[in-house]
Amino acid sequence: MSTLNLVSALDRYIRAHRPEQLVVPPLVVLAIALVVLGGMFVSTGSPVRLGFEFEGGTMITLATDDSYEVLAAAFSEYPVIDLLDSGNRRMIKFGPMSEDEKRALVTEVNSDYGYATPEIKQMGAVYGASLQKQAVKAILISFVLMAAIIFLIFRTFVPSVAVVLSAFSDIVIAAAFIAITGIELSLGTVAALLMLIGYSVDSDILLTTRLLKRRGNLDDKIRGAMTTGMTMTGTTLAAITVMYLVATYSYLIVPTFPQISIISDIAIVLIFGLVADLMNTWMLNTGILKWYLQKPKTRRNKR
Repeated sequence: MSTLNLVSALDRYIRAHRPEQLVVPPLVVLAIALVVLGGMFVSTGSPVRLGFEFEGGTMITLATDDSYEVLAAAFSEYPVIDLLDSGNRRMIKFGPMSEDEKRALVTEVNSDYGYATPEIKQMGAVYGASLQKQAVKAILISFVLMAAIIFLIFRTFVPSVAVVLSAFSDIVIAAAFIAITGIELSLGTVAALLMLIGYSVDSDILLTTRLLKRRGNLDDKIRGAMTTGMTMTGTTLAAITVMYLVATYSYLIVPTFPQISIISDIAIVLIFGLVADLMNTWMLNTGILKWYLQKPKTRRNKR
């Protein structure tokens, strides 16, 4: 479906439904996402699966054709938590270990797989915990500053809350997607969540500015903003989709080209987050703004 067809279909949907009806589906999805994150937190102690940088551990990359079963058997004495394929290389992730276990593992890898040019990375649990706090702080500070700037720009409570709520929903839904699919929370996925704040605010400010600052029929102004906003988001989605395909599957065409897992994770989180942003901007934010602008008091003030 082209962007123009999607705009036309969504425009008909918005015109045919009351503002209260527009906000219900996005709020239901937001509630489900919060339940998913809450359930993950209760069961695992974290709303998402923590990656190597945050949990600590050891990661070994080997240029070998050995199967996952062979590698799992070879390192069965150690806490293997994941085996990943990166083109013609295998990545093995181990959970936290004692210093003696780490030294024994490094010795064994260099002895048995020295021919496979092993790459060994280690991350301490204390450093991982520090990174967790810094990542959470970065997201919270970014969100708070974004909210403050939004309130300064519009100086009106309801439109400002709509923008902030839409951005919050984008982040929560993207985090729930990470939790459901088992994607690890890494420095890359944290960067993707921070980028989503910017993408969300971009389209929401476009919509809010068009509706508050311009004169004319409300539904016509929504369609005009939607045409511009969905073209912007569609272009970004196309570029990120290509980035995801290249980072994830290029080794199928060029076997020597490795899978770039961090780029792949960033791209898939952005793709899902931007799809969620389409819903939150053009249903949740639009519904709140329509309700606000159609109130009798607001209409009088606009004259």
